[in-house]
Parts: sequence; C-alpha cells; structure tokens
Amino acid sequence: MFRLSRIVTLTALLSSAALFSNALLAATPALEQAVNSPHRTAEFAKRDQYRNPAATLHFFEVTPQSTVVEVSPGAGWYTEILAPLLAEQGQYYAAHFPANATGYGQRSRAAFLEKLAADPRYAKVQVTEFAPTPGVAIAPAGSADVVLTFRNLHNWYIAGGEDAMLTAFTHFYTALKPGGVLGVVEHRLPEAKLTTEWTRSGYMPQSLAVTLAEKAGFVLESTSEINANPKDTADHPSGVWTLPPSLRLGDVDREKYLAIGESDRMTLKFRKPLN
Repeated sequence: MFRLSRIVTLTALLSSAALFSNALLAATPALEQAVNSPHRTAEFAKRDQYRNPAATLHFFEVTPQSTVVEVSPGAGWYTEILAPLLAEQGQYYAAHFPANATGYGQRSRAAFLEKLAADPRYAKVQVTEFAPTPGVAIAPAGSADVVLTFRNLHNWYIAGGEDAMLTAFTHFYTALKPGGVLGVVEHRLPEAKLTTEWTRSGYMPQSLAVTLAEKAGFVLESTSEINANPKDTADHPSGVWTLPPSLRLGDVDREKYLAIGESDRMTLKFRKPLN
C-alpha cells in the first residue's frame, strides 16, 4: 500500500513542478478548430467548461502531427476531437476494452466501434486494446508521441490496487517514444484525506499517481490547475459519482451538487526519458 511517510516528500516535489496558468495554455488554431467543430455531440461539448479540452491537449503537447494513444476512450468524448485533428498528418490509437471483454466492457467496445463505422471522419482511427494486466499492447512499442488517460486511474485502483496501476503505466511507457509525453487527468483526493476511507470514492491521491508513474520510469515534468475545481471537497456520500454528470443521489441535494460542478482534477505531464 501507499506509504503516508512519502506525502511530505512528494508534496514538495509537486509544488516544485512548473504550474501553468490558463493564460499560458492558449491552444493552437488547429486545436481550437477541432474543439469547436459543429460535428461534436452537443451533450459532449457542454462539458467543455469542466474538461477544458483545448487547453488540456495543448498542455500535453498534442499537435496535428502527433501519434496519440488515448487509453479507455469510453463513448468517444475525446475521440470526437482527436480523430479529426490527427486524421491528415498524425495517428490516433484508441485503446479500448479488449475484444474478448464481457458485460459492460463488451457493450462499451461495441458501441464505440459502431460510432466509428458510422462516420467517415473516423476512418483512420486504429482501435487497439487496453487492460491493466500483463501482455497488452496499446500501440506498437516506441511509436507514440503522446499517451493520454482521462479519469481512469481510480478504475484500475479499485479493480487491482497499485499493481494494476503500475502495470498500466508500464504499458504506456512501452508505447511511447523516448521523450514522449504521458498526460494524466484524474479526480484528485486532497493529501489531507489519505487517512479517510477514500479507496472506492473515485478520487486518487496525486502523490500516489506520481509515485507509480515514476516507478514505471517516467519523470514528472509539470502540472497544471486547468482542470481544478476548488469547490469540490472530495468527501461526498457516493464519492465522485455524487457530482455531475452522474448525480447518483438523484434529487437529493441536487442543486448543491450542480453548484459544485464536476470534480476537482489533477493534470499531470510526465516524460519518458530520452535514454
């Protein structure tokens, strides 16, 4: 398990990492065009105020020429931005549930493939597989400029603890070129709450994410508060799913949770060393 004795050291490390303000995260015209495309699903676009896709992708150094792997793309929220952006000069790998997945994983992958097949803008998307288990290749080894994961770490932790997270980070390291970027966005647990029953809340300690990424070989290069939400106290009755968009409590305190908005999120940029 994660050792609380590392908190002080890692907090100092995180504080020393470069913090980027919104002003410094101005996206390129190509990114802005992809985000503002009229082809995006309207319900997806409404969440831009919380997910800040243009600034986030710019921070992670995504360009139209990049080879990008998105891990666990779900219903394709970021696919609608990344696939068109990379279609002409880049490459987009969508590392979805394995083809032999069952239950929810099987249904999710099938719906994603149906989405791709219905729109020629996705013709170049390469669908691969991801699971936080050994023997998985999310892309050819050493091929990716950027690997991205959005709000997935908690799923791996809940399913398999630190071992599953470390295995996932190892897959990312293998897929990236030397000098490549790993971009992580995740629901953030305040370090002061590590002694609470947080392990199934959907929130993750930023220090734990850094520890395991570094163990896999990555170097934390910088952090950003672009996806932060200071209104989120990370101690809700049904964990992160209490907040929108899930609103798991239904009408109970609905206006309160709508006023908080979506979760407070860490945004971490790691680098695979050149040698």
